[in-house]
Amino acid sequence: MKIWFLSEVYYPDEQGTAFYTTGIAEGLALSYQVHVLCSAPTVTARGAKVPRRELRNGVTVQRCFGTTLNKDILPLRIVNLLSYSAATFLKALVSVKRGDVVVAVTSPPSSPFVAQLVAWCKGASCIVRLEDVYPEILVATGLIPARGGIDRSLGLLTRILFRSADRLVVLGRDMKALAERRIGGGAGEIRIIRSWADTDVVVPAPKAQNRLLGELGLTGKFVVSCVGNMGRAQAVEFIFQAVVLLRDDPTIHFLFIGSGSKKAWLESEIAHRGLTNVTVVGQRPRSQQSVFLNACDLSLISLLPGVTGAGVPSRTYNLMAAGKPLVAVTREDSEVALLVQEEGLGWVVPPLVADHLVQAILASRRDPELLRVMGERARAAAEGRFSRGTIIEEYRDLVAELLATCPARNVIPAQKLPAA
Repeated sequence: MKIWFLSEVYYPDEQGTAFYTTGIAEGLALSYQVHVLCSAPTVTARGAKVPRRELRNGVTVQRCFGTTLNKDILPLRIVNLLSYSAATFLKALVSVKRGDVVVAVTSPPSSPFVAQLVAWCKGASCIVRLEDVYPEILVATGLIPARGGIDRSLGLLTRILFRSADRLVVLGRDMKALAERRIGGGAGEIRIIRSWADTDVVVPAPKAQNRLLGELGLTGKFVVSCVGNMGRAQAVEFIFQAVVLLRDDPTIHFLFIGSGSKKAWLESEIAHRGLTNVTVVGQRPRSQQSVFLNACDLSLISLLPGVTGAGVPSRTYNLMAAGKPLVAVTREDSEVALLVQEEGLGWVVPPLVADHLVQAILASRRDPELLRVMGERARAAAEGRFSRGTIIEEYRDLVAELLATCPARNVIPAQKLPAA
């Protein structure tokens, strides 16, 4: 029995989907034969020379033919999607055998459909790991109109996919609720398995010794950071309103770190208004995350209200590993907001009234002892509930459970080995 991962992005790309897919595959390789069908690097390592086939950390990686055009340009991204999907389908159709397990992530969004079709054709099982839920994420970010033809068609296809997959893996309770609504009656198995915190790599560090803050001249400021994607799903405009409201407070400084479709708009607005209480820096490599995640007193995690359930920011868990208090700029029923409330990690501010965010920031600055306690709680939760070993074990259990419920395939899982 083999496990086949279908994901356009994989190592050496290192953004969220590539990083977690690589980690899950390598974790399962301790117990099973694992193969990955991916493309050449298309994001952070785009243009890197990589072998067509290699064995890396116990995983056989096969890079299928596909274009690697600029994903930030929508037409070129669609070309990448089509070429990768066609090549992966043909390769998987030849390679996957009866009794195998096919695991697909929603990058690109066609991968789960390719995986399910291959599983149907070859008598394999299918696990779909949802990182984004379509068409909800497209509607919420304004890419397609609600209740239009595309929305309805994609919704029907998604319902068929969810109902037919052997297992659905979702990243939070809000996503599980959304998937259940999409499926309606006769729902398949839905399992919540969250992203993990890199507690071995990301550790709390004194702000006064932070190299990035030193370079930017911000060591003496109360720094509020917003780290990660500045894309369509994030409430960047709402946070910017708080930046404007606090422009006359010389002790508070906002620091945006990352990239995305809203980054150019943000930089333009800062320049237009002549704001000096905010700095924007580009995306940093994952190897530096212990530095840039510690470059703040307080960190913001944001999602637009309509995105709740359609995506869960994985950066949350590494901010917890860095011991950072959080402000969840999201709806109160989002996974991030529930986590902040349950673990006592900070504040929840729905992106509706910017003054409420301002008040949360001012309250945090007035109580450094509370911030210290929240940071300790965040680190403890990261080490306990959300460590890499804990999450990988949940995936091992999921695969073992799936195989045990499919005796007709005559599959015996490999003996479980100790976690790395």
